[in-house]
Amino acid sequence: MDGGRGAVSGDSTESLHAELHAAWANGRGWRAPVTVSHGALGLRFIYTGMGFFLFGGLLAMLMRAQLALPGRVFMPPDVYAQMFTLHGSVMMFLFATPVMEGLAVYLLPKMLGARDLVFPRLSAFGYWCYLFGGLILISSLFLGVAPDGGWFMYPPLTGAHYSPGPNTDVWLIGITFVEISAVSAGVELAVSILYARAPGMSLDRMPLFAWYILVMALMIVAGFPPLILGSILLELERAVGLPFFDPTRGGDPVLWQHLFWLFGHPEVYIIFLPAAGIVSTLVPVFARHPPVGYRAVVIAVISTGFISFGLWVHHMFAVGMPLLSQAFFSASSMLVAIPTGVQVFSWLATLWRGRPVAHVPMLWLGGFLFIFVAGGLTGVMLALVPFDLQVHDTHFVVAHLHYVLVGGMLFPLIAGLYYWLPHFSGRMPSLALGRWGFWLVFVGFNLGFLVMHWTGLLGMPRRVHTYAPELGWDLPNLLSSIGAFVMAGGVACVLADLLLHARYGAPAPPDPWGADTLEWAMQTPAPAYNFVSLPTVSSRHPLWDQPDLASRLQRGDGLLAGAPRGRRETLGCDPVSGEARSVIVLPGNTWLPFAAAAVIAVVCIALLTKAYIAAAIAAVAALCILLCWSWQNGVHPCRTPAWRPGSPASGCRRWTRAARHGADAGRRRRALPVAAVRLVLPVGGAAIGGRAVVPQQRVVGERLPGIAAAARGRSVRDRRCAGVALVGAPPVPGRMPAPVRRRAGGGVAEPAGGGSTGCRLEPGRTGADR
Repeated sequence: MDGGRGAVSGDSTESLHAELHAAWANGRGWRAPVTVSHGALGLRFIYTGMGFFLFGGLLAMLMRAQLALPGRVFMPPDVYAQMFTLHGSVMMFLFATPVMEGLAVYLLPKMLGARDLVFPRLSAFGYWCYLFGGLILISSLFLGVAPDGGWFMYPPLTGAHYSPGPNTDVWLIGITFVEISAVSAGVELAVSILYARAPGMSLDRMPLFAWYILVMALMIVAGFPPLILGSILLELERAVGLPFFDPTRGGDPVLWQHLFWLFGHPEVYIIFLPAAGIVSTLVPVFARHPPVGYRAVVIAVISTGFISFGLWVHHMFAVGMPLLSQAFFSASSMLVAIPTGVQVFSWLATLWRGRPVAHVPMLWLGGFLFIFVAGGLTGVMLALVPFDLQVHDTHFVVAHLHYVLVGGMLFPLIAGLYYWLPHFSGRMPSLALGRWGFWLVFVGFNLGFLVMHWTGLLGMPRRVHTYAPELGWDLPNLLSSIGAFVMAGGVACVLADLLLHARYGAPAPPDPWGADTLEWAMQTPAPAYNFVSLPTVSSRHPLWDQPDLASRLQRGDGLLAGAPRGRRETLGCDPVSGEARSVIVLPGNTWLPFAAAAVIAVVCIALLTKAYIAAAIAAVAALCILLCWSWQNGVHPCRTPAWRPGSPASGCRRWTRAARHGADAGRRRRALPVAAVRLVLPVGGAAIGGRAVVPQQRVVGERLPGIAAAARGRSVRDRRCAGVALVGAPPVPGRMPAPVRRRAGGGVAEPAGGGSTGCRLEPGRTGADR
């Protein structure tokens, strides 16, 4: 099979799709857990998160039924404590962050012009940790051991003396397990954004959504470890008696508050920034105008992420602290409103300068702007220490939290789901259900939580399961409960639309919204490999500036067309300039992530049941699986198929003895998985673009600067060996063996080192393959 391709006919296009499908096919049936494709995993994150959202919403409905009237005994106080603990934990840890991460996992490679994230197995591992950790937490309610200390778990009330049962342990171990997933996704997303973009996509050409996710991912990597550390310390105190937070033995319970809120307040922006990224993506599309102030928005996003780590103490004003500390954190809490305001004014200016088109996603964006700005104003109020001391731990804070998180996250999320729904399923949603869903949610939300500000100003504290009728809280609580059930009806309309559109929705045309980003340059629903051939980018709005880009990529007139070696390949780039540097060989489907997460789940369950020997055995088994995982990178014969002429390879059993020998030699100089295969192209004694590594094989149509000149005058057969060198990769059976040299036009073509599957041009020479 030729490495390069000329003009691609219809039959050749079908063969490209067949090659890619064979290399990138997901597991089906009982083999579904082996899937590592970012598209399937991103959708799994979203579907699972929506399931947890429904569970958390059901708990909220039960709580509002309890509080609708004074003196009700719909549920006893201990059950109510379990309900509000799980409601907060589910919404914060199992819905908001994972769903936004899942959307980013699904979209980013498509937006950046790549075929997958750089660590696909890490994404799969993160999903299974998320699912198993969430199930451990949810199942505790049905087993009678649900946590009841609040979603913040303040000691000493959560210590062994005041909470002797396993309830608190379930939260500490289950949430820590889930946080492994969050940190895994943060690492995956940050590295992929920096190192796996389309050639030409420099940092100042990245979609704004990618900037938002990059900052979010770095915040996760920096912000989640304090919570993981605090959970481990509290569990050690409960399990073996170490006095970290016990004041009677020299500990300090305020230390937990610092560790928790050092995570907790950045978490608000970890949730908000992806939602704001959705807004920054959708507003220019429906305004028919590029975003106003692109660089100002990028600076504002980075500033928001930085400032958010200096705000955590404003949750602790009532604890008691020096006046200087109060002044500093009060000022920083108001300072964060400045970069947020820059983003809001950018959205408004883009709408003002454009020609807005009314669609269902725009309804949700309008609702977001109204609710989030209102929530931001109450946030500035709470930043003032005297006011905060008056409303601390009242329903006013509950209302502010929901205005910021639900208004700032849920409304943009639903707008994004409606916008990308044709991408997920290839069908259009219902306009009627979408509008009904929006107005019910918008009216119900404001009825429920706007009135709750009033309840808080009347003095109703948080986390009480009932109240006396003479306190004057009965009417606002009844209105809040009615609003909550109206909002639930709107959510039901949205879910019905999402479920029914896949069967009854009208087929979606290509790029139904007239978007500018690369995810719409592929067929919908998107295949596992995203692009038949990879694009090159020369602006921030590739589909607006190159209207025929999608059709050319579908024909294979781009980079890395097809998968002739049966491998999963995408391009690696320079982190700043976006210049192509390497071909990244990605591992295929594998049981390793699922097995590792399952064994770690056994460790968690064994710790909860005090079966420490079983936990130690399972921990050793998990370590062995992870070591096996680290050994098998993208070019390992058991992780990627070997191409053989005439038949698609399907795993390590197809490797011949010679191939295994080459693989053993290649392992001794193996590169990192992120750059397991590197391309070199010296022309005329100098590499293109300095250290540039340019994939000349299968390059047709558009070429990077300098490549056309390097390959000009040669036939397709000559061009396919213009300097491709696979470093550290085992030889592919059927290609030119390492010792062979062949003259062509006075030049020498030779493998670039032992075990290579390509050839390197010596300075000043030309070459041809076989």
